[in-house]
Amino acid sequence: MKTISLLAVALGLGGCSMTLPVQGQSVAGDETFTGSATGEMDGSGTLTITSSRGLKCTGTFVYETRRSGAGTFVCTNGKSGPFTFVSSGTRGTGTGNIGGRAFTFTFG
Repeated sequence: MKTISLLAVALGLGGCSMTLPVQGQSVAGDETFTGSATGEMDGSGTLTITSSRGLKCTGTFVYETRRSGAGTFVCTNGKSGPFTFVSSGTRGTGTGNIGGRAFTFTFG
């Protein structure tokens, strides 16, 4: 209980958000990406990635349940697409599709 209280205080002092590293790849295996995911205490957040080919995408998401969420990416090439994820709190996995190209990712 003391640990949970300390975590709540730390998040409160830190602006009520948590940023974690993201990495992934296209399902075809021909493109990788890295980035970050920032979750807010209200259950919303942003996911930003840059691919090995220089494509930059930013997505917004919301938690739909305590451990899963969904969002939509918009990329610098004008393409967009949905993504979903499951989270253990500080780690998780997800899948998505941008312009017809499927991808998987991990965070934390």
